[in-house]
Amino acid sequence: MLKYTLQRLLAAFITLIVAMLVIFILINMLPIDLMQHLVDLGPPQGGDGSAAAAGWTSAVTQHTVDTITERFGWDQPLPVQFYRMIWNYLQLDFGISLVVRHNVPVVDVIATHLPVTMQLNFFAVFFILPVGIFFGVTTALLKNSAYDHIASTFVVFFIAAPGFVIAALLQYFIAFRLGWFPILLAAEETLTWTRFHSMILPILAVSFWPIAHMARILRAELTEAITSDYMLLARAKGQSYRQAIVHHAFRNASVPMVGTFTFLFINILAGSLVVETIFGIPGISRIIIWSINVNDIQLTLALLYFYVAIALLAGIIVDLTLGIVDPRIRMGGKKGE
Repeated sequence: MLKYTLQRLLAAFITLIVAMLVIFILINMLPIDLMQHLVDLGPPQGGDGSAAAAGWTSAVTQHTVDTITERFGWDQPLPVQFYRMIWNYLQLDFGISLVVRHNVPVVDVIATHLPVTMQLNFFAVFFILPVGIFFGVTTALLKNSAYDHIASTFVVFFIAAPGFVIAALLQYFIAFRLGWFPILLAAEETLTWTRFHSMILPILAVSFWPIAHMARILRAELTEAITSDYMLLARAKGQSYRQAIVHHAFRNASVPMVGTFTFLFINILAGSLVVETIFGIPGISRIIIWSINVNDIQLTLALLYFYVAIALLAGIIVDLTLGIVDPRIRMGGKKGE
């Protein structure tokens, strides 16, 4: 198991470096002169409408441009810039935000907006798992019944419908027309009942596609497991139908589901990007879009790398879990077998 774990960690590290290199190249291919963009942008406005409140005393000077360029190595070739960025990241220096939050470290920007995104995804995961498993199991056990046909219709709809369409429908009909929930997220910073109540629609908008996908996969796997030979053997040994389902069919059908969890987790992250924008949630996803729109390169790179690292970490956890659930995966088979 230790060897398998080290192999997965090494593969994830190489993947991370390659992904960082590709993102870095694509960002630097954008047709924009960042320093000229800062000069054209001028001093950002503070909360009272003044540049001084934001920490600026005048427009961007040539000295400021030269200082920032030297600090981040933007006057160096791209390989040198990439090397310096990796070295800074290893020292936990992720740069500063130059536009979104002027002169604020990227770590502080992420720390400010990460909690609400974590809350949204945390509640979504704990809603997706039981509901997806429930519909997957019940539709498999009641295959070809009226319940199965109705549930399968909704599954197809939620898989086919884009996340922003579901979010907009929930916001219009349930929040605006019926008034059951707020249209936008509550302004409270702490997790109160009012804030959680306003977060229910975003949680549903993020959850419907993963629930439908999980139910479809589990239904197919469990239906195949129920009709397998080992189920007949279990019944011949005296086990009841329910015991055979729990101890054999469901356990074998759940192994492929562990592998699909990475895909579902990444989809939750991607879905929250759209949902946070629609419901006005001040989370990480909204900051990503903002930083891209205003060309805040340091913040954009750090946030994109953060999402890549989170996805790779989820993949490692799933791979290790699969290795525990099914030893054949980590063994890989010996030569000659």
